[in-house]
Amino acid sequence: MELTNALQWRYATKRMNGQKVDQELVDEIINAAYFAPTSSGLQPFEIIAVSNPELKKEIQKVAFNQPQIVEGSHVLVFAAWDKYTDERIDAVFDHMNTERGLPLDTTDDYKKGLKETLFSWPEEQQAFHTAKQSYIGFGMAIAAAAMLRVDASPMDGFVNADLDKLLELDKKGLKSTALLTLGYRDADNDWLVDLKKVRKPKNDFLTEIK
Repeated sequence: MELTNALQWRYATKRMNGQKVDQELVDEIINAAYFAPTSSGLQPFEIIAVSNPELKKEIQKVAFNQPQIVEGSHVLVFAAWDKYTDERIDAVFDHMNTERGLPLDTTDDYKKGLKETLFSWPEEQQAFHTAKQSYIGFGMAIAAAAMLRVDASPMDGFVNADLDKLLELDKKGLKSTALLTLGYRDADNDWLVDLKKVRKPKNDFLTEIK
C-alpha cells in the first residue's frame, strides 16, 4: 500500500539540510490537516505556518534548541481553542449551513445537545478535547508529508506557555499543542537516518475480537 510504504520511509528527522520546501507541497500538507475529521466538524484548532528565519530562531529557544526548527523550511504550529463558546460553535454551524444552502436553524437541536455536553465540562477538559482534535490533523499532516517525500519532525518538546506568549496565541483564544517541522533530511549528519524502523511486535499492538 502506498501510504504504508510512505510511512515506512519517513522517520523523525533530527537534522535538516536547509533546502526550502515548495509552497505547493506545504499547502498540500496543510490541506491534509484542514480536511481531517474532527468531533462534530468543529475544527477547534488552527495552524500557524512559520517560515520567517528570525521567528524560527525564537521558536527554537523555547523548544530546547532543537536544530530542525531553524534547519527546516517551515514550522507548523498546531494551536487549539482554549475552550468552547457559544460564539465559536454558532459560527461553525452557521457557516456549515450556509455553505450547504440550508436554513441556519437546521442544526439547532443537534447544536443544543452538543453545547449541553461540551459546556458541562470544566474548561481544562474542554481544552484537552480540542487538543485531541488538533492531533488528528497533526497525524494527517505527517502522513501527507510522507506521501510527498517531505521530511517532517513532530515535536511536543517545547514550553507551551512560552510559545503561546511568543506567538500571542492568547489573543486568539488558542493554546499550542504540537510543532511539525518540514524540510529535507541531512543524511550526512543525522544519526537516525539509516537506523532500522522498529515497532513493537504486532501481537502486542493489535487485539482482534471476532
